[in-house]
Amino acid sequence: MRVLIDTQCWLWMSASPERLSKHTQELLRDAETVRLLSVASIWELAIKHQLGKISLPVSPLDFVPSRLETTQTDALPISAAHALRVGTLPRHHRDPFDRMIVAQAMVEGVAVLTADRVFARYEVERLRP
Repeated sequence: MRVLIDTQCWLWMSASPERLSKHTQELLRDAETVRLLSVASIWELAIKHQLGKISLPVSPLDFVPSRLETTQTDALPISAAHALRVGTLPRHHRDPFDRMIVAQAMVEGVAVLTADRVFARYEVERLRP
């Protein structure tokens, strides 16, 4: 299974896995699961860290690459198809990062791991943490 992990869930997976259900922890540990993190989430982390809205133990420049490696998560680049799909989405979210994650999930045909209930309003498979 391929799973696109939203920003908050990836932070939980990386630093506070106990915030995830046992089922989700098992899914993320499964060798058959391909874990994906949108480049939009990496961008969001960098911006929010700079603005003081999130705290990380080290700078995003160090945190993100090391946690991608330790969690065996692949960064999902933003393609033209992803960017264009954003323009077709209903306006359930105002957050451009969430909208990009939804668009990527649609284009790539992957489930999204998110605590955000609004994702259920889109035509994507939502996995709850």
